[in-house]
Amino acid sequence: MSRKKWIVKSGDKENATKLSEELNISPYAALIASTRGINTSEEAKDFFGMGERRSVDPMDFPDMYPAVKRIQKALDEFERIAIYGDYDADGVTSTALLYSYLEMQGADVVYYVPNRHTEGYGLSYEAIDKLSMMGVKLIITVDNGISAVEEAKYINELEMELIVTDHHLPSDTLPQAVAVIDPHREDCNLEFKDYAGVGVAYKLICALEGEENGVTDSFADLVTIGTVADVMPLIKENRELVRRGVQLIADSDRMGIQSLIEAAGLSERRMTSTTVAFGICPRINAAGRMGSADRAIRLLLSEDYEEANALAQEINDENATRQQTEQEILNQAVAQIKNNPNWIYQNVLVVAGEGWHDGVVGIVASRLVEKYGKPTLVITVDGDDAKGSGRSIDGFNLYDALSHCGECLTHFGGHMLAAGIGLKTENIGTFRKAINEYADSFEMPFPIQTVDFKLNPAYVNVEMLSAIEQLEPFGAGNPQPVFGLYNMTITDIQPIGNGKHLRIILERNGVSLQTLKFRTLQADFPYVKGDVIDAAVGLEPNEYLGQLRVSVLLKNIKLHDMVEDDLFVSMRDFSMLMRGKSEGFDASLLVPQRETTAKVYRYIRSVGRWNYDTETLCHRLDFWAEDYGQVAVSVEAMLEMGILIRDENGGLSAPKTSEKVNLQDAPVLKRLRQHCTN
Repeated sequence: MSRKKWIVKSGDKENATKLSEELNISPYAALIASTRGINTSEEAKDFFGMGERRSVDPMDFPDMYPAVKRIQKALDEFERIAIYGDYDADGVTSTALLYSYLEMQGADVVYYVPNRHTEGYGLSYEAIDKLSMMGVKLIITVDNGISAVEEAKYINELEMELIVTDHHLPSDTLPQAVAVIDPHREDCNLEFKDYAGVGVAYKLICALEGEENGVTDSFADLVTIGTVADVMPLIKENRELVRRGVQLIADSDRMGIQSLIEAAGLSERRMTSTTVAFGICPRINAAGRMGSADRAIRLLLSEDYEEANALAQEINDENATRQQTEQEILNQAVAQIKNNPNWIYQNVLVVAGEGWHDGVVGIVASRLVEKYGKPTLVITVDGDDAKGSGRSIDGFNLYDALSHCGECLTHFGGHMLAAGIGLKTENIGTFRKAINEYADSFEMPFPIQTVDFKLNPAYVNVEMLSAIEQLEPFGAGNPQPVFGLYNMTITDIQPIGNGKHLRIILERNGVSLQTLKFRTLQADFPYVKGDVIDAAVGLEPNEYLGQLRVSVLLKNIKLHDMVEDDLFVSMRDFSMLMRGKSEGFDASLLVPQRETTAKVYRYIRSVGRWNYDTETLCHRLDFWAEDYGQVAVSVEAMLEMGILIRDENGGLSAPKTSEKVNLQDAPVLKRLRQHCTN
């Protein structure tokens, strides 16, 4: 995991206490809500689900009236309607929702979802021709269509009509259609606009019904899956829809959802938005990622027990295949970065591989962002052509970066934190250089570790679990709370789960806490007994033999005595040096003292092998945070001159025998001297 900058949120304790007493909610829950901008009684009632049900009037969406009128005409005249969806979970649930509703109304309705691998995203001329030959008179897009300007003209030429429902950002030109329903239209004056595609489809059926009622409420489960999967913020109306939808999923009469819950082994787990996010959404997505999304739609529409079970098992198996494929590509990408050690100092990582599965490259990009703390693009190569997916960190607008590299790309699209690209294989290197030149033009942010508030370890108890439960549903815009346990001493480290996980005992002022660090080998854990650390933790319920206990899950750890501001300045300066920058940092602060280099060498030689980060090495040698750059330069110089060697797993060691060399001949030290004399 990359080094993150810790930020502790600030809340209004006095106001939180007032809201706690007024609304009879946990003071801890009120304080966390305060850190998330919930400060008034009305805001708190909406946030905690205590207020009146408030919904945006669907008729306030631009073009909603002509859309309703045209669909009603199609229903009255029994014209064939085609729902044109997308292959991700948002598109799948949008398609299932609108298809189900129109079928309930007696419509002559079909659906069409393009294949991710053979057709790609959105409306296509070939698909439009197919629908025309099927006698379709009205096409309604869900979760796509806002950019289909030319395709819309073609639909009109074939004497069909089009209604667009989408939630993606429109360009300057809207498609020619009967109606274009998108909350991000410039002429849309809604206060809340962050609906998923399924949320927009839901507002359409509300408009067709004339109100929210039992019919529309029955689709809250599909709205929840699509909204959570597309990482839409769980605030305002989304929050209310997901709160209702989670309850509906927990006791679902939708056969496909029941079967998927059983196949995923979730039957005994309490259903929450987190369960939906990590248990249901990835499986719905896997159908489209690894093959045809049609299977997921048929699952959600199925009314046959045997069919639903078979489809659920098939999709569950596809998810397992997806996980394996994802891990294989991740391993290859990490190996590629290790084989190009200069890449680690670049601001943006770009990796590429022949035949990498295009359905999982976005997930791999996310995992690389988590590992390296940098915006990352993962590209799959198919002969002369290549395409990829990128993920970013807060503070770096990936879409803007791609806009500056347009000459290298055949196409691109997306938003601040995620994007897709297409390019010629021969241009991958040029693209890597171009996007990093753009990133070099301003100060790059560090990834952030958010802490809701600092917590005294004595207050880690089941009462906190009750407070956390009151804050559900969790998701984007309302993440699970993270608490800061500061100035804690590690008193024991115990491997568990066949060595795959760690149980770490932390102590402060006589209070001892048992914490868990999942998917971490002891050999990869840089801390030892006696280290004083700060821990970012999550708290989860753990019921054992009828007794409810608190599981303390370690999300992140940092050394308590490292001054972060000094550390990050030194880390940035060293990175700029290694990228060959000639200005923007003080080179003199990176020049290591002779004793610094000697101390680093003696320590690594004494331990035999150093497999951890430079920050921890500074701590072991009693250096300050601002000494990071000097220690890093010392290591680099000794590697260049063969005084140290780095093995294939990144470990540092001193060879038993080596030729006598002059360390000052190291290229990194020569560059530093040149900087200092300029």
